[in-house]
Amino acid sequence: MTKDRLFLLDSDWADPAYGGDRRFYCQDCMTVEGLLAAFPDRAANLDISRVAWPRPRAAVVEVLGEANQNLPALAWTLSDGSTAFANDMPGLLRALHERHGFPERHP
Repeated sequence: MTKDRLFLLDSDWADPAYGGDRRFYCQDCMTVEGLLAAFPDRAANLDISRVAWPRPRAAVVEVLGEANQNLPALAWTLSDGSTAFANDMPGLLRALHERHGFPERHP
């Protein structure tokens, strides 16, 4: 992985638990999508992968493992070759700020 990889859910999907006819989006992923749209120069430094909502999410499992499919998630390679990641909103936004210069979220 050369660039940090950002995993986001597709922005329009159905959840069979709700009958399959209602359409949904992930609030946290949409927050990150807005951040990417507002700062396209910084977003260009990320490898962005949009994945389908149902699990298992093969692309995410390949990088983060079966237990870490919560999205959005940012993954990066450490100097020893291992992968670090943030897949909770406070950690993800902090990593985008510290690693890529996105502004901080106001408290």
